[in-house]
Amino acid sequence: MTYKFAMSKHTPACLNDEQLLRYSRQIMLPEIDIQGQMRLLNSRVLIVGLGALGSPVSMYLATSGIGELVLMDHDQVEISNLQRQIVHPSANVGIPKVQSARQTLQALNPEVSIIGLCEAFNETSLASVGRVDAVVDATDNFAARFAINKACFHAGIPLISGAAIRLEGQVSVYPFGSADSPCYHCLYRDIAEPAGTCVNNGVLGAVAGLIGCIQASETIKVLLSIGKTLAGRLLLIEARNMDIRVVRLAKDPACAVCGQKVL
Repeated sequence: MTYKFAMSKHTPACLNDEQLLRYSRQIMLPEIDIQGQMRLLNSRVLIVGLGALGSPVSMYLATSGIGELVLMDHDQVEISNLQRQIVHPSANVGIPKVQSARQTLQALNPEVSIIGLCEAFNETSLASVGRVDAVVDATDNFAARFAINKACFHAGIPLISGAAIRLEGQVSVYPFGSADSPCYHCLYRDIAEPAGTCVNNGVLGAVAGLIGCIQASETIKVLLSIGKTLAGRLLLIEARNMDIRVVRLAKDPACAVCGQKVL
């Protein structure tokens, strides 16, 4: 079933007094300033997955002033989600996650436009969604991650990917802006879905929140072309001992998605 809703919004040509006040602490940053805030207000981001990662991602992107958020998730809120999926309040158990998230995000920032799609990501999703400036992969399984990676590669849309399980997490950015840029498939190839999922192994909510916050930060950097993103690098966090590492990612010439021999 597809559950859709939208709030139309006209992005103003300049910031009004309320926006200047709402985003004042961001505007003070020389990397953002007025022009950067205007760029965020004119941006459109697709978030796939409204669980442990998608919750902080959607909340921070909404409060930062992203003009339009497209939310995609086929699931409903369950009581076992509430420990880590902070965008969903207890009262919303049993309703679609896109509907629940919309309520929270609109309460946080009423001026953000929200489009919700209660469906799983597939090969036609990007075409049906229309233009987006970035895609955030906040899903929890390899099948979805591979599908999102392939679609973003062929569409040339920057992908901000994250994952969390137990006390561990990882984040990377795939801008697809150059021939030597690796993709998610270069990292994992086609592997069978492991038994190591949150359902079977659990996850500390705060760790998932940490990964989601980094994804949100990287998304804003991608939209504004500021700083050095995690493109070509994989950030690894092991929270038990708070060990944080960054490793280089190399493009796989034989990759079935982005290699010379594209299948």
